[in-house]
Amino acid sequence: MNDLLHSLVSQRTTIVKQEAAALGFDYCGISEANFLTEEAKQLEHWLNHNYHGKMAYMANHFDKRLDPRLLVPGAKSVISLMINYYPEKTQIHTDAPKISKYAYGDDYHDVIRNKLNLLIERLRAKIGDIEGRAFVDSAPVMDKAWAKKSGMGWMGKNTNIINKNKGSFFFIAELITDLVLTPDYLIKDYCGTCTKCIDACPTDALYEPYKLDASKCISYLTIELKEEIPSSFKGQFENWAFGCDICQDVCPWNRFSKPHQHNDLHANENLLSLSKKEWFEITEEVFQQVFKKSAVKRTKFTGLKRNLNFISSS
Repeated sequence: MNDLLHSLVSQRTTIVKQEAAALGFDYCGISEANFLTEEAKQLEHWLNHNYHGKMAYMANHFDKRLDPRLLVPGAKSVISLMINYYPEKTQIHTDAPKISKYAYGDDYHDVIRNKLNLLIERLRAKIGDIEGRAFVDSAPVMDKAWAKKSGMGWMGKNTNIINKNKGSFFFIAELITDLVLTPDYLIKDYCGTCTKCIDACPTDALYEPYKLDASKCISYLTIELKEEIPSSFKGQFENWAFGCDICQDVCPWNRFSKPHQHNDLHANENLLSLSKKEWFEITEEVFQQVFKKSAVKRTKFTGLKRNLNFISSS
């Protein structure tokens, strides 16, 4: 790469990171848009062992999951972005059914998609005509693999991306673009000999370090699974009605988690104040009011009631 081109690439990389920070993204990392060779073997093994459970869509578009150039023709870079969602407040009643912290505020899909669209607009205004697509759980993109490759964190034994400075309570998104940018580098794995996440998982979904059987994960069982929850899991949910944060809550690196500053993600006070009685007696009308903007609406009222009935009968 000649000096002039190197300078242009460096300048554009700086613009990308500055604009991402200006829009409130906590971290921005860059990878070359290449085929994910190592992840291809891991994904194939995971699918062949049915660790994806009933998430049939995970087996679709195998090649597109591994090669961003099939999603965005001419792609040169994957811009990975992370937004902290660690809340300042948690649920008030300790005996109430629990929901994952990421669902306390407005649905992150909407919040982050808006920011990504703004980022593309700003980059076009400063750099020129570029091609790019934004992704927030909306297409076959391996978010964690790209976040790891871009140096924003390492893949923990709980299969979440962990950042040395702020833990793992982050949303991950991508912008796949035809811009040539300076890539970042992998960082060291700092899990060491710790196995707190594996030891704490009540359903043994983390069957060995860095390996997740999603079909046993409480998050999968309470959100992705659309049929009845297998009775074999009774007594193992530890009061989780939507998602599960256990493997993150016990992670020593999350002692560095700091409350986010994103207004759209601030917790819904009505949600946090629901008592145990109010949860179990919730009506569809109340559900629609309280969870109108929350990711909890993904389960729909019938799904939430199924989860609540399951943990109440355990």
